[in-house]
Amino acid sequence: MPRRIAPLTDTKVRTVKPTAKPQKLFDGWGLYLLVTPTGGKLWNLKYRINGKEKKLSLGAYPDVSLADARMKRDHARTLLANEIDPSDIKKAQKAAGVQETETFEIIAREWHAKFSPSWASSHATKIIRRLELYVFPWLGSKQIKSITAPELLSVLRRIEAKGTLETAHRTQQNCGQVFRYAVATGRAERDPTGDLRGAIPPANGKHMATITDPKEITGLLRAINDYQGSIVTRCAMQLAPLVFVRPGELRHAEWREINFETAEWRISADKMKSGSPHIVPLSRQAIAVLQEIHPLTGHGRYVFPSPRTDTRPMSNNAVLAALRRMGYAKEEMSGHGFRSMASTLLNEQGWNRDAIERQLAHAERNRVRASYNYAEYLPERRKMMQSWADYLDRLARDEENKIVPIRAAR
Repeated sequence: MPRRIAPLTDTKVRTVKPTAKPQKLFDGWGLYLLVTPTGGKLWNLKYRINGKEKKLSLGAYPDVSLADARMKRDHARTLLANEIDPSDIKKAQKAAGVQETETFEIIAREWHAKFSPSWASSHATKIIRRLELYVFPWLGSKQIKSITAPELLSVLRRIEAKGTLETAHRTQQNCGQVFRYAVATGRAERDPTGDLRGAIPPANGKHMATITDPKEITGLLRAINDYQGSIVTRCAMQLAPLVFVRPGELRHAEWREINFETAEWRISADKMKSGSPHIVPLSRQAIAVLQEIHPLTGHGRYVFPSPRTDTRPMSNNAVLAALRRMGYAKEEMSGHGFRSMASTLLNEQGWNRDAIERQLAHAERNRVRASYNYAEYLPERRKMMQSWADYLDRLARDEENKIVPIRAAR
């Protein structure tokens, strides 16, 4: 097993002194700082491609900070993951006279760093990961003002070919935000994404796969209750239809947010996609699920921790993988599907649409209003959440499959 290397710190890089022989201070994933006997500090990346070990120069400290060097390393690793030699890209850039500060990736990361603090952390992570996987390997090193609509379309076509149209549209939207930021900061002349309207087929208005037929919900609830895997995963699946929060909000639930006395789960603004705090009234059934798992995970931070360490939440694929093991295909049910299920049926049951929307924590367009209305309709939402939990209870208990009619559930 390789020796674990402690990552570098800004203080270590700044204060390290030269010695008679060159020193290599490793940061991880091939990145190291070469300290020369004359006091020079040079960033280098060691990597392998096609069975050969190679080295890439990343610049000199302090012109290139530790954070900058790590960003360059991550970009190079993204290229390598797509079987692209970062040294070849650097040579091509030098030959073309491209200014590195004007490349798409540099500007995209700058845009992300500027605006992501106001987003939910899970949302921010999804956006940068989407760009790293689908855009940076092909357009990241190109001068942003030189990128044309056909070049961007070829990137989107690769995503389309995977059958993930929703991801293609979201990627196009994120690229448009980066281009408009570049225009605003004087490093691009226009946003080419506007030329691609209609170039990618629509996602057919298809939302996350869900189940809304009462008979099928009965089968799903019974399958969850009979789940033979991890108790943490089972409890997460049992709680999901009772609270219908987003999957990321569910897996990041912390015990300090749960109040058994007031029967509330209060989620802070930084975890919410809307950027506003959110209150989830807890039904008696939801409390019972939390009380069941509390002896197992209550000593730690997360309600649903990772099986490897209780310092991290469960994987974002845990519930999805469990649904697949239970026999539900991706087009039948998803982690987001519990939200659609509740939204569809609660509207059919005649509950106040504004109360439903508030409980779903859909983003409020007016951000000032959003900061004040997180508790809006709370008394009605308490009644609605308990009624919904009772309705699901009746479905799960109905052994003869005599489903309670939707409008009779009230």
